[in-house]
Amino acid sequence: MAAAHYDREDGLPPSAPPHAAADAYDPNYVPDSVKTFVVHLYRHIRDKNVYEIHQMYEGGFQRLSDRLFRDVFWPSAEAVSPYCDGDHVFLLLYRELWYRHAHARLSPLTAAHRAESWTNYCDLFSVVLHGVVNMQLPNQWLWDMVDEFVYQFQSFCQYRAKLKTKTEDELNQLKQFDKAWNVYGVLNYLQALVEKSMITQILEKEKEGLEQFTATDGYDYEGGSNVLKVLGYYSMIGLLRIHCLLGDYHTGLKCLTPIDLNQQGVYTIVIGSHISAIYHYGFANLMMRRYVEATREFNKILLYILKYKQYHQNSPQYDQILKKNEQMYALLAICLSLCPQNKLIDENVSTQLKEKYNDKMTKMQRYDDEAYAAYDELFSYACPKFITPSPPILDQPLTNYNQDAYRLQLKLFLYEVKQQQLLSGIRSYLKLYSTITISKLAQYMEVDEATLRSILMTYKHKMHAVDSEGKIVSSADFDFYIVEDVIHVVESKPTKRHGDYFLRQILKFEEMIGELEKVQLD
Repeated sequence: MAAAHYDREDGLPPSAPPHAAADAYDPNYVPDSVKTFVVHLYRHIRDKNVYEIHQMYEGGFQRLSDRLFRDVFWPSAEAVSPYCDGDHVFLLLYRELWYRHAHARLSPLTAAHRAESWTNYCDLFSVVLHGVVNMQLPNQWLWDMVDEFVYQFQSFCQYRAKLKTKTEDELNQLKQFDKAWNVYGVLNYLQALVEKSMITQILEKEKEGLEQFTATDGYDYEGGSNVLKVLGYYSMIGLLRIHCLLGDYHTGLKCLTPIDLNQQGVYTIVIGSHISAIYHYGFANLMMRRYVEATREFNKILLYILKYKQYHQNSPQYDQILKKNEQMYALLAICLSLCPQNKLIDENVSTQLKEKYNDKMTKMQRYDDEAYAAYDELFSYACPKFITPSPPILDQPLTNYNQDAYRLQLKLFLYEVKQQQLLSGIRSYLKLYSTITISKLAQYMEVDEATLRSILMTYKHKMHAVDSEGKIVSSADFDFYIVEDVIHVVESKPTKRHGDYFLRQILKFEEMIGELEKVQLD
């Protein structure tokens, strides 16, 4: 596909917002600081100087955006072309930054702008897939590329689903650019990056000691390029995210299978990819009733953020880190309310969780209307922004349907919660006994024996799920079986973590020794 070109007489991009013209924005004017930025960035990319590229990408671009382009566009790619020898691939990367800045600072953008950004991503990914890209780019930039690609797809789906307030011109643009951000195109590009990079095979070979992908953080120290391999790697997380947005949780988890979340990996190097992977992985497991797996992963990432978030305070992603942190605490509260697994939770995470959601978790244990409302509130706050991927039918009466996918997922989730409410009494009674007759429990619960058997079978079903390997696993913290009308309860005993105990004592002694060393004896 051809790259985006500007052909208006006033030199503005076709979809430039009115304020850009009002502020006399000139896309052909390149300030000296931008000339210097482009010259140096281009040179560092040619020299494969990853450290300097990262400094300019994370620092220089943000500082220039804050100082010169807070509410206007950066200079056009055509204007900066002389300062990078007109290099086609570099200009695609520059446009990627250009459109990302526009989405972040100059929203709401029109359909034309969004379509131009789609065209640029198509051009950029086509070069990576079919050309010879001899570059090394920072993992942060490559992750942001995939993350922004998925975000702009999600944003476009939301934009075109809000039809009520669209002007005639905006509707015409939607008709004109009806092929932009097609869901199949988006999925195909990400899948193509996964397949062409052969990242699945690379990760398999790494388990056998035949590859060094993780050990080198995905970089190529033999003069090659890391771009295709790392884009393919991060595309697996991008695919998980898109399938979660579409409500296809099984396929989303399948896309992430090659990445072992129990090990350090390239996904943990960039905190944004780490959080996105675990957030969507945990949410997908929650929706598939794999509460134990979701709880385990939420606990790990929340503990990680608790320890390391202070090191990211100056990062452009810091606000997003804090937001996802709060959302995952809400999701953890849901998991533990539906399936108590306190033995999986770290003390520090548990303390934070109680401070934030203790009242709501107490309500959710009651299984009444207030509990139902609490589940609704937490889910609505913490869930992804679901999308309807199909384009609108513009000939019908115009309505907003941007909330339809969210309402459907909320309805399915609350239906599951309602079913759990029917089982509310079972757990509390069974926790009190090691054995109890069916007739006695039926009497306590004020139901007949046939209904109780049905409830017991339902409880068994709800507390079991199929894991990623196809095995049926229990989510409950106890089990039971029936022999001759007697229910036998088997409570699982938590594994004692002696190592954790000793580590805590060692840390306490080290602190005490440190304090004692500060004491000056007269």
